[in-house]
Amino acid sequence: MDMKHKNILKLILLVVLITTLTGCITKAAEITPPPGYQLVWNDEFDGKSINTNNWTYDIGGWGWGNGEAQYYTDRPENARIEKGMLVIEALQEKYENSYYTSARLKTQGLQNFQYGRIEARLKVPEDKGLWPAFWMLGSSFDGSNWPDCGEIDIMEYIGKEPDLIMGTAHGPGYSGALGIGQWNRQTFNIADDFHTYAIEWEEGKIDWYFDGELYHTVTYADVGDRQWVFDQPFFIILNLALGGQLPGPIGLDVVFPKQYLVDYVRVFQKVN
Repeated sequence: MDMKHKNILKLILLVVLITTLTGCITKAAEITPPPGYQLVWNDEFDGKSINTNNWTYDIGGWGWGNGEAQYYTDRPENARIEKGMLVIEALQEKYENSYYTSARLKTQGLQNFQYGRIEARLKVPEDKGLWPAFWMLGSSFDGSNWPDCGEIDIMEYIGKEPDLIMGTAHGPGYSGALGIGQWNRQTFNIADDFHTYAIEWEEGKIDWYFDGELYHTVTYADVGDRQWVFDQPFFIILNLALGGQLPGPIGLDVVFPKQYLVDYVRVFQKVN
């Protein structure tokens, strides 16, 4: 290749790089932070594949402490990018020792956050036994120290209750069924459309929002003499579980596949 063609190739590569970076900057510039906040991290899922700088996977089918039926994989059949969305898809299929597969993505070890507004725009799937969630675990989580590490459930949706979402805080002495949570019932089927789910989290306080409306608050006072474990970094999780203690058995008439759609995940923090 002569020098002229080498220079042309360099110019083309430079234009592609500038176009790509400009597109990313423009996209971020179009996001309007809530008053008093600034955008510190986001994934708009507008690439060709899941960004491995942001997300990794939990793998396995051992019930995940809740008697769940699915085997989580990292296959594109269960998690992929389509039309600017993260698609988490549950399938009815024989895989390893399970009869269902799905995916559980997490930012553990990649993106950790302490305080701020953590928000996602989601479309959940409806039906008996489906359990999509948007939640966080303390970054100290090592597989054996739950609930001491802390857990913040930003959104849990139980497919057999189409008008209900839940937001819950779990810690030592207030975990599982004893978690400090709040049901939020609507007058419509939540699974029919996209909705935004968020927490606004600061030292000693967490607020939960559905489509911009506050419906739950947990503070130091709610924990009482138990340990408050939320003044530390956490990582984000998105998953679609099937069956288990909370949603109950999978309905015999459920038609698979089922898709959990994620338009974006954004983290804003207060401007100092």
